[in-house]
Amino acid sequence: MAEERESTSAASPCDQDLASPPTLPLHSDLFEDRAKLQKCHPRLTEMLKAAESRKTGPPPLSGPPLSGPPLSGPPPPQTEEVQTEEVSTGGHVAEAQRTDQRVSLSEVTMKKTYSLVNLTKSKEQESVRPICIKAFRRLYSDSSEEEESSPRLRTQKNSAGRSDFCVKNIQQAQHGRREIDMVLVETLGMLGAECRWASCNIYSTQNSVAAALAERGVAILDDGGDLTHWAFKKLYQLSEAGHLCVPAINVNDSVTKQKFDNLYCCRESILDGLKRTTDVMLGGKQVVVCGYGEVGKGCCAALKALGAMVYITEVDPICALQACMDGFRLMKLSEVIRQVDLVITCTGNKSIVGMEHMERMKSGCIVCNMGNSSSEIDVASLRSAGLTWVRVRAEVDHIVWPDGKRIVLLAEGRLLNLSCSTVPTTVLSITATTQALALIELFNSPEGRYKQDVYLLPKKMDECVASLHLHTFDAHLTELTDDQAKYLGLNKGGPFKPNYY
Repeated sequence: MAEERESTSAASPCDQDLASPPTLPLHSDLFEDRAKLQKCHPRLTEMLKAAESRKTGPPPLSGPPLSGPPLSGPPPPQTEEVQTEEVSTGGHVAEAQRTDQRVSLSEVTMKKTYSLVNLTKSKEQESVRPICIKAFRRLYSDSSEEEESSPRLRTQKNSAGRSDFCVKNIQQAQHGRREIDMVLVETLGMLGAECRWASCNIYSTQNSVAAALAERGVAILDDGGDLTHWAFKKLYQLSEAGHLCVPAINVNDSVTKQKFDNLYCCRESILDGLKRTTDVMLGGKQVVVCGYGEVGKGCCAALKALGAMVYITEVDPICALQACMDGFRLMKLSEVIRQVDLVITCTGNKSIVGMEHMERMKSGCIVCNMGNSSSEIDVASLRSAGLTWVRVRAEVDHIVWPDGKRIVLLAEGRLLNLSCSTVPTTVLSITATTQALALIELFNSPEGRYKQDVYLLPKKMDECVASLHLHTFDAHLTELTDDQAKYLGLNKGGPFKPNYY
């Protein structure tokens, strides 16, 4: 009976981590290709030899043998007295064998790399565990001791000898190349443009992809958010003063950008970012969302769907009325700040959440930003008020007051969805296509069509971008008849929206 239950448990998937931290899964896909791993990480060979040289090692693991030499010495003799009991792990049952010296879980399928969890109390296993954990971190972390220093302090060169870039580690170029299918900067390069790429957020940059672009000869500046903000503001200032030298198209305010990148993307990425950083359960939580524009609408829709009680703060009476019609309570931040569990800024303005608000927050309140700048939360005051910063995990800081109260700050007040989650590829494709077509339009337009001014993207191009992505949903557009088009005063092929839409 015990053997039957053990066989059943080995095939049962387990999607939740156990309470005790597991050791490195020695019998997992992690070490299937030992030669490749040792070649990529030379120090791994030394670590494995150190483990093998020990006189005694951890007890043998069930399952097929590893390829290559064993990681430890001969196993200790098995004890005769064995008790069996069922252990519940997240709704699944695993067979546990308990002896006087150790406790091991039989094979349980874990998500990602943990295909087998081996929990042991033997002295020998404890001595091997640090080596295994260190090997795991080296294999799956994109950082090393060399990379801890700022890339601005190191001179790197690509294979062509060029150094006109600033990325974390140029050695990651090959890995990043495998992850690139098509990006905007390479598309423009193939069209003949000379590009210099500036990322908008140091926490959102995918280091391996940046290295791959640098390897191809693209000049790169990491963290160009301030530069982008300055250039965008300067464009309109020069335009109003009549000093703009070239025509420009404002893609940020296009329909495809506002609706898809802001509304639909944030509706998904807000949850992704919160779950990755805090693992918070949102059902029943009280949340205040500052701003009910496109980003705020997306965030509120997602939070409401999971059962959160959402309050809205807004200065625009039209957006405020929309929030009320959508079923949200419109409040001032000062009225709800003491009771909420989560504060999300989505305004694009500055000084939305000040020190006077954070002083009144309850302990454990989570604070994050989904707006388009890092000035919405007064992080500077948190650093200068004699408070203690505790880094809990990547992009998660506990700000501790002298009386023990603490708030949880995500991504140091920068964009949560870019810093702590991923952006859906469909949204990236829509945005990149919009930008590429805008540049092509400016380049190919006849002389005199665009003056030295800032223009919105023509609605015909917005609709073109949308049409190009409909096939991914197996969507079929209905076409107007000639009589219907004449009745509406439209061209059958569009545009269907006025320029002011």
